[in-house]
Amino acid sequence: GAKFVHLVYHFARYVMIEDMKKLSVGKLIPFAEAVMWRPEDMYIAKARHRVAYNKLLQILQREDFVFQEYREKAQ
Repeated sequence: GAKFVHLVYHFARYVMIEDMKKLSVGKLIPFAEAVMWRPEDMYIAKARHRVAYNKLLQILQREDFVFQEYREKAQ
């Protein structure tokens, strides 16, 4: 029911944040901590969303680049 969905959502969010903490070690923006903050107004919430979106995009692009390098070396 609804409680189970809520529990799974919070577990998935926790796992995602822990993974982000590992990926953002040594970066200037404390990304995982920024995800945990509650917005004070919609402007701040939208700004944080843009920061999170851009950071996630950077992580995915870096991961894709590494996979492409491995594929090229394997051939």
